[in-house]
This record gives sequence, structure tokens and C-alpha cells, in this order.
Amino acid sequence: MRTHEVDIVVIGLGPGGEDVAGQLAEAGLRVAGIEHHLVGGECPYYGCIPSKMMIRAADLIAETRRANVMAGRTTVEPDFSIVARRIREEATDDWDDTVAVERFVGKAGTFVRGTGRLDGTGRVVVDDDVYVASRGVVIATGTSPSLPPVPGLAEATPWTNRDIVKVRVAPASMIVLGGGAIGLELAQAFARFGTTITIVEADDRILAPEEPETSELLTKVLRREGIDIRTGISAAHVSRAADGLVTVVLADGSEVIADEILVAAGRTPNVRGIGLDTVGLDENARPTFTVDEQMRVVGAGKLWAVGDVAGRGAFTHMAVYEAGVAIDSILGVDSPRLAEHHAVSRVTFTDPEVGSVGMTEAQARDAGLTVRIGLADSSTSSRGWIHGEGNEGLMKLIVDAERDILVGATSMGPRGGEVLSMFNLAVHARVPVAELRSMIYAYPTFYRGALDALAALDK
Repeated sequence: MRTHEVDIVVIGLGPGGEDVAGQLAEAGLRVAGIEHHLVGGECPYYGCIPSKMMIRAADLIAETRRANVMAGRTTVEPDFSIVARRIREEATDDWDDTVAVERFVGKAGTFVRGTGRLDGTGRVVVDDDVYVASRGVVIATGTSPSLPPVPGLAEATPWTNRDIVKVRVAPASMIVLGGGAIGLELAQAFARFGTTITIVEADDRILAPEEPETSELLTKVLRREGIDIRTGISAAHVSRAADGLVTVVLADGSEVIADEILVAAGRTPNVRGIGLDTVGLDENARPTFTVDEQMRVVGAGKLWAVGDVAGRGAFTHMAVYEAGVAIDSILGVDSPRLAEHHAVSRVTFTDPEVGSVGMTEAQARDAGLTVRIGLADSSTSSRGWIHGEGNEGLMKLIVDAERDILVGATSMGPRGGEVLSMFNLAVHARVPVAELRSMIYAYPTFYRGALDALAALDK
């Protein structure tokens, strides 16, 4: 075994790990960054960027068709090969991370291609090499798409988000198992390219983590676009025939048949086999890690966890935020950033977009808060009404009545994720509702619909 003395080892170079490793290397620390797959992780190669390229193209198709109602006669012939080429050439370099590796090495980091495994406090083994880290280790191994234990599913060679971004031709038909953000975004995008879509969701509504009003409106929109949505029912068996068709038998005995099946039914933390037992942790625990306000793992010395595995939200922006907190902690800076998770923002990039921050109404009530709710139809607000076709949306405010501050909000509609920014700030900074009422809102804008939601608080 070869031994290497370093200051920090980062296991996993997704968005969070890459940020930690790169910034610490730039700060002059001896950093070993370990990655067995692609530097940059899920977001640039399989998630945020390629999927949003699909969505952008699909939205253009929808907007072109809407022009028939509002602007004149138009036609569009969807061609998925164009977006497939963009993903390969502009986003992923055909799933080659050479540029990302060179970027890290250019910051004086030591890049290690392989699977890192803890071997006690401050020690990481990769094949025949041992890295001994004087300051400690950062776990940023992320998550992977998981397959639910449905008989026959694995044998039917289903797609996950990692497979579907490599598709060159949109299938004629597709079953989507899972009605969460990933499943809905991809379902709508492919439907707009001509794929016949059936969504199967075991929960009683799609987008279950968000507000029920959001689920109801999005269901209405997607069904109007021709997407078959089946909620409150699970898959009982999956098979792929010799002719390539996939059959999903549902719990009620009915069947759905399609050319392909996409599984978007959750993700699994990448913690198995990384030696957590050598530092007194259980890889089967959920959450795997308990972290403090500096992203240090409770119960283990000289160990930090950031991103998906930290259990506070599987979002790129969360990983990068937590990376900044961990960096300050490792460097021992004066007045370090401390992690706060009361204002986590998230966006589902369907059309309409669904932007949310903080607590939902159900979460606020479960937390024992006395809440006031402001709910408004944003399609009839100033900009929403002008926008016309594709203007469906709503705004929902969750107010802690005792403190009179916003603790959660949803902004659904055209550019819903962008409109969310004002609510994100309000929840993060605990801005009094009175301040929100006193603002001057530009007319006519989408965000001005907040005035209608604020007015609804009094009803």
C-alpha cells in the first residue's frame, strides 16, 4: 500500500464535492479529490442541465402551437435529434469529464479516479493507495436513481434519468413510474415531442411533496396535453416482450403497454461500501448522517457530509450551499457560515413551473404553528391575464400567525421559479408580512400577483 499525506480528502466530486475540493485547493490545502464516475456529478451529465435543455426545446414547441390562438397560423415539426445533439455536444462532451478534471488539477488538487473507502478517522483507501488527511474527510457521494421492488422491473431494462438523457429518438410511447419532479418534467417534455405518456403514481396525487392545490392544477394541465395520469395505484408486475414492448400490470389488474418505461421513483444515497463502519457509523441508517450547523458529521471525528447524502434536500443548489459552509468550517475562518435549512427553495420545471420555498401548509401545521393561508389564482393577475395561453398558475403563502412572518410559499405559473426569488428572500430573512404589503410592485409583472395572495390572507 502506498501512503499519501494530505490535508483533506473529498470522496465524490459532484457539485458539492467539486466545490469543496476546488476551493480548498485554491486556498492552499493539499486536497485529494476522489471520483469513480464523472467529475461534476449528476447535474451536468444526467440531471439539471441536459433535462432543462429538453424542457427548453419542448416549451418552444408548446409556445409555437399557442401562437395559433394569439398571434397567427404556425406549425412545428418536432425533431428530438436536435436537442439530443445539443446535450451531447454542448452539455456533456459526450459524457466526458476531461475538462472538469483539468479544472480541478489546475487548482493544484490531486485527482484520483476510483472508489474511496474510509479506513478509520482521516484515512481513505483507493485500490492500493492510502490517503491520510490531517484535517479530515468530506463525504459528497450523492445519490443514484433507485428501482422499486416491482417483480420483473429490473429485467425489463427500464430507463432512469441517466439513460433517457442519452436517447437520440423520442419513443412512440412511454410509461413513467413516479409522479415526482423528475418524472413530470421528462413526461411533459417527451409528450410535447410526440411521445404518448402514461404516468403511474402510487401516491394519491402527483408532486406529493408540494401543495395539493399545485398537484390539482398541474394534473389538469398535463391531462389537457394528452398525458394519462393514474394516481393512487402501484405497479404490480413489469415485463418486456420479445417485440420490445413493455407491459406494466397495475395493482387493480389493469395493464399499460408502451415502447419504453422510465423509472423516476426515488433515489438512494451512495453510501454502501464506503467504510462508514470504520468510523462508527451505520450505512443502513436513515438519514445516514446527522450533521451539525457546520456540516460536521455527528458521532464521527474529522468528517463532513454535504449534498444529497447530508439528507437536507437532493438539489444542486443545496450541495453548493452546504459546500460553502463546510469550507469555512475546514478552514477555521472567523465568523464562519452556518447552515440554515428553514428556507430551502426548489423548482419543478414543468410548464407551468412550480417554485416553492420553506414549509408547505401541512408541514407548518404539523410543526404546531398557527397558520394563515393566502391563496390566489395568478392567471387572472395583471401579467397572467395579459400572458394568455399557458398562463395557468397560483400563489400560496404560508404565514406563521404568531410572528406574522412568511414561513413558506409557492409560486406556480410562467417563470414560477424566477418569481419565487422574492418569496425565497422573505422566508430566509423572516421578513414581516407588513413589509411585504408595504412594497411597491411593478405593474404589470408576474410577481405582482403576490399582492392578491397577500390580500387573501385577510379573507
